[in-house]
Amino acid sequence: PPQADASRNQGGRLTSTGRMLSQLPVDVRFARMLAEAKRHGVVREVAAIVAGLSIQDPRERPLEKRPQADQQHARFVDPSSDFVTLLNLWNHLEKEQRERSSSAFRRMCKAEYLNYLRVREWHDLYRQILRAAKPLGLVPGNPSTDADAIHRSLLAGLLSRLGMRDREKRDFLGARGQRFQVFPGSALAKKTPEFVMAAELVETSRLFARTVAAIDPAWAEKLAGDLAKRSYSEPHWAKKQGSAVAFERVTLFGLPIVARRTVQLGRIDPLEARELFLRNALIEGDWPFVIRGNGLYDFDRANRRLRDELGEVEERTRRRDILADDETMIDFYDARIPREITDVRAFERWWKDTRASTPDLLTMTRADLLDEGIDETLDPDAFPDRLHGFALRYRFEPGAPDDGVTVEIPVERLAAVDGAPFEWLVPGLREELITALLKALPKALRKNVVPAADWARRLLPTLNLDEPVLPALAAAIRTATHTVVDPAAFELDRVSANLRMTYAAVDRSGKRLGSSKSLSELRERFAEKTRATVAKVTAKATPGRELERADLTTWDLDTLPAVVEAGGVRGFPALVDAGSSVAVRVFATEEEAATAHPRGVLRLLALTVPNPVSYVRDHLTDAEKLALAASPYPSTAALWDDALLVTLAAATGSRAPRDRAAFEALRTEVSAGLLDALFDTVALIAKVLTAAREVDRTITAASSLAFMGPLTDARGQLEALVHPGFAGIAGVARLRRMPVYLAGLLHRVARLADNPGRDRSWQTEVEQGENLYLDAGGTLPLTTATPARLAEVRWMLEELRLSLFAQHLGAAGPVSVPRIRKALA
Repeated sequence: PPQADASRNQGGRLTSTGRMLSQLPVDVRFARMLAEAKRHGVVREVAAIVAGLSIQDPRERPLEKRPQADQQHARFVDPSSDFVTLLNLWNHLEKEQRERSSSAFRRMCKAEYLNYLRVREWHDLYRQILRAAKPLGLVPGNPSTDADAIHRSLLAGLLSRLGMRDREKRDFLGARGQRFQVFPGSALAKKTPEFVMAAELVETSRLFARTVAAIDPAWAEKLAGDLAKRSYSEPHWAKKQGSAVAFERVTLFGLPIVARRTVQLGRIDPLEARELFLRNALIEGDWPFVIRGNGLYDFDRANRRLRDELGEVEERTRRRDILADDETMIDFYDARIPREITDVRAFERWWKDTRASTPDLLTMTRADLLDEGIDETLDPDAFPDRLHGFALRYRFEPGAPDDGVTVEIPVERLAAVDGAPFEWLVPGLREELITALLKALPKALRKNVVPAADWARRLLPTLNLDEPVLPALAAAIRTATHTVVDPAAFELDRVSANLRMTYAAVDRSGKRLGSSKSLSELRERFAEKTRATVAKVTAKATPGRELERADLTTWDLDTLPAVVEAGGVRGFPALVDAGSSVAVRVFATEEEAATAHPRGVLRLLALTVPNPVSYVRDHLTDAEKLALAASPYPSTAALWDDALLVTLAAATGSRAPRDRAAFEALRTEVSAGLLDALFDTVALIAKVLTAAREVDRTITAASSLAFMGPLTDARGQLEALVHPGFAGIAGVARLRRMPVYLAGLLHRVARLADNPGRDRSWQTEVEQGENLYLDAGGTLPLTTATPARLAEVRWMLEELRLSLFAQHLGAAGPVSVPRIRKALA
């Protein structure tokens, strides 16, 4: 106990150690060293060191013989302790004195630069100390080489002479804020131990420590007893230990001898340790690994399952007042678990006996976790787990990308799923969605449906949930208020993100691959992943035969099925144009296959029919050659390849065979008139290119800041008509119509100055149609991947321009923005 290491106990009476110190005729510090030496069995060594410290140093360094003296004294130096150096000298003198006569010993001392009188004084004092100490049981034993035992004994009397290295200031911090350096004559002067003890501190030019040794500061803590001051900080839960811990700092006379030691908080502050146990182990589930199974008790699993259920209710209903807070759960456990339980081990011992009689003591009910007045029932139909066969996930975290409702769509079904039903969210959120959409109308329209919440309740039963939400809501408003509302008028950026469905693509194991508020954006991002997954799954439908292949130059398959199905997934095989060959690919949607397959058939025909390109190229007129040379194609070869495909497409019409016999018949049919047809196609392409060059020159000549807007629009129209690959994308029928479109564009530019306001009005109308087309997924210029339904609308835009800017040329049938909207719908 600490009292055994002090001279007086708490009552002010001398202890046994104190009585021993009072009977030793030496400085009390030295007496304490001798008392401690008895415990470690180094009385002889400590007595010799104490006697040596009590006299003047016997080593001499004459000025004229200093190098020789240092050489002699260096034999005894211990690199880590001046005390051991002194003991080494004592052992040497004792040995020599036994072996030499008195005069020989005197001569040896002189030769080794040792003061003989001081050596005699050292020996005399050593014997006197041992005689005085003998009645106290301090009897010297056999010589010892245990340096740690010697230093521990010495440290008992030098606790106030400790020093800790300061790396920044390059000195030592001692007790009570003292700073000192090791005396230059010490063996440790050039070394940098972390902790030292010194026999004395001498102030000359500065404060120096003389006779020092490197020590372990842990020794001082045990020796100091009540002199060591302890402070605790950063109480926290240690999962591996299964208990609350804190960091202990131990100082001795202001010097930190233990900087940061982990200790059990339960021994220091049981109340805080208990709270940390309840909060971390029971509430947070931070159990140590020693718990069997999955780390939880039966009651813990049940309580967490109940909390998850109620937490899911909060996520779905977007409320934070349903589930009780952590303090309520802490109060629940605190009332049932004994007060002395502060860690997992104590809890295990208690619960092992308690659960046998009351197994449900720590199991919570819904009433324990629900705040008062909260209705604990939830309509499962309002917030379902699945919608249209797909799993739903709910999250209530404003600002998060998936805040709100997320529908998880298997990636192989991503391309085929209809997004319209998901725009309505779930029944529990539809009224809020309609309210938000009504508020997102422009003021001129919004004033007809205020207050929005009342109108939302009124309109909701009349809505057609099978249609996309915006057209359906616009139609309902028109029916109820006789106000025409364009679905594009809703300002969706004003609708909270949680009221728009989040679409997530998941793989076949359920792992989420990515998510987006836009289903079309998600489809585009995972288009190849979707196609590859569909192909992999449906490969089981054709066992023993690999359906997907590449590098085909002839029809080497009997029949290419229109659809394959396996595992509830449908795939649509098609031939794909790969440039110098064709490939068989399985698509996720019938529309994709229908777009790709005709192009693949055309490529395979081009590879198998006699090629007339060389002959036609050699028999063109100079004007045609000049026009073709100025095409936007990257090369002449690419232009001729496209011309051949266009010609074949015109000859085949809408036929795209899927079996060998039909393909061979079609190949024989188109080969007959291919030469003349190619001449006609090339002549048509040359005519289009000549007209486009004239339009380009006219736009350039009309360049003016006043007409910058319409001229920019005209330039964009020209580039969308004539671009790399335009012939193959347009087809012969559209190529025949294209000179009319270019003539209309030329007429617009030529008449631009006549009525700029009217032109601006017509351009606005065209832009409305273009925006509808682009929002539906169309592109300008058109591409080979554009579905046929969107390609038809793209050419309606050109007819709309003719009907507005060049009416005298005549549009191919009635066309308007509402008709474009209807075609897209």
